[in-house]
Amino acid sequence: MRVPKERGEGPGRRGLLAASLGTGAAAVLAPGRAAAAPGPAADRAAGAPPAEVVVPDDPRYGEVVSGWNQRWTATPDAVHLVGTAAQARAAVQRAVRRGQRLSVRSGGHCYEDFVFHPDARLVVDLSRMNGVSYDPAHRAFGVQPGARLLDVYEELYLRWGVTVPAGICFSVGAGGHVCGGGWGMLCRRDGLVVDHLFGVEAVVVDASGTARLVTATREDEGPLRDLWWAHTGGGGGNFGLVTRYLFRSPGAAGEPSDLLPAPPREVLLCALSWSWEDLDRADVTRLLDNWARFQVAHRDPGGPYDSLCSYLVLGHRSTGTVSLTVQSDATEPDAEARLDAFLRELTRGVRARTGAADRAVGKHPALPGLHTARRMPWMRATRLLGTTNALVNDPSLYGDFKSAYLRRPFTAAQADTLYDQFSGTDVGTATASLTLSSYGGRVNAVPRDATASVHRDSAFKALWGVFWDSPAQEAASLSWIRAAYGDVFAATGGVPAPTDAADGAYVNYPDADLGDSRWNTSSVPWHDLYYGENYPRLQRVKGHWDPTDVFHHRQSVRLPGR
Repeated sequence: MRVPKERGEGPGRRGLLAASLGTGAAAVLAPGRAAAAPGPAADRAAGAPPAEVVVPDDPRYGEVVSGWNQRWTATPDAVHLVGTAAQARAAVQRAVRRGQRLSVRSGGHCYEDFVFHPDARLVVDLSRMNGVSYDPAHRAFGVQPGARLLDVYEELYLRWGVTVPAGICFSVGAGGHVCGGGWGMLCRRDGLVVDHLFGVEAVVVDASGTARLVTATREDEGPLRDLWWAHTGGGGGNFGLVTRYLFRSPGAAGEPSDLLPAPPREVLLCALSWSWEDLDRADVTRLLDNWARFQVAHRDPGGPYDSLCSYLVLGHRSTGTVSLTVQSDATEPDAEARLDAFLRELTRGVRARTGAADRAVGKHPALPGLHTARRMPWMRATRLLGTTNALVNDPSLYGDFKSAYLRRPFTAAQADTLYDQFSGTDVGTATASLTLSSYGGRVNAVPRDATASVHRDSAFKALWGVFWDSPAQEAASLSWIRAAYGDVFAATGGVPAPTDAADGAYVNYPDADLGDSRWNTSSVPWHDLYYGENYPRLQRVKGHWDPTDVFHHRQSVRLPGR
């Protein structure tokens, strides 16, 4: 079976699939041990099949050089569709040996051009490394980087009755989501996904240019523990290529079903909306303030609302609606009473009446059957929230996004600014939205330096987003979202600079504008918005594990001194 040769290797033809897909690393490594770094001859001698390679004359090329956000497209010499850790290591070694700019894709959901950009010459595509399994040697669950979140949830829950508190969108890949400190609807109850990360297997490149596979866990010491720590929120594309995550909750022991949180057997799910036709400035600003004050009041762990998570979506007036989705643990005593109390607090003083959430808003689906709260199995609710928005499933859209962590409600001036931005007629798309998401609870039980995810005392998180379907709409869409975001934080240089009210931005919602002096006029650099006081340690980890900066993009962790 022939494998296509890359440009520069002489003539070659497009080959057929040359390898069956592996379930993880080529061999299970003992904690803290590095695999040997064989060359191509050793790979062949060991029987390791080569990866499938897609080159520009392959008819599939257009499908593998862009991701979810169609703003970003690359023109690499080759895309390596790897199925095993050995293939991933070989692809990295090839790029290093040839001096090719390397880029890595797992799920393809990166908001910025960190994967698909003009300088990428060799892309390692990990989407086929999508296994979920139990690893008895580590007493942990292995999740490969190409595994989509819904598949992870279904496999963990249906086989072992456990889960990880990761994100909502079903098609996000584990690769970038986990190492960026992913969060989801169980975050207040169980923390961030990285709070349950036991270890990471990754391909790293040393100073000599040798690619090797290493395993680093939280039980290691020295540089290996640092490498584990860096993957608990340090973001993707910084230190190496992840081939597998290992999950086991701190202090967990016993059978596999005891090693990660069990999700609620049932949840209460409720969705409401308010029509823009019924809302005035006082209603919108009161709704924003009521929701935020509730989050602030319950941001500390150990309270009665740790299992209640919600998101309030301020859709642009052109969407027609503002919506709320709430999920809580239905197995807890007085679950319905607590939900009712939350809804009373939310709607206090709001004159507009609530209705069914019968329209999608931004990335969030219409849920018309949930105007009255319904009990349903947790897995069913997870599928419902993650899969039913056509916008998220549309592979043809362009988009831009911005984020903030908030410790306090918006000021009156900020709320007025939000009303002005979202009630105007200066945006030509009905996809613009602001999503306010619950945070805190168990997230805030972890010290700021215990993981690389530094944002451990916020009450809620905000995401501004806008989609468009034609390059001709880009300038107007970017102008709108830059104003909608920058004007809210005008007092701190157009960004959520750390204060008693805000605490930076979410690295999994990357925003190149944070590093552009036209849009960030504060004295706080982009890396401090993402990483705060943890950034110098991340730089030291970078210097040890990626000393020649093989893994980098325009907002990657810089080597020390840069």
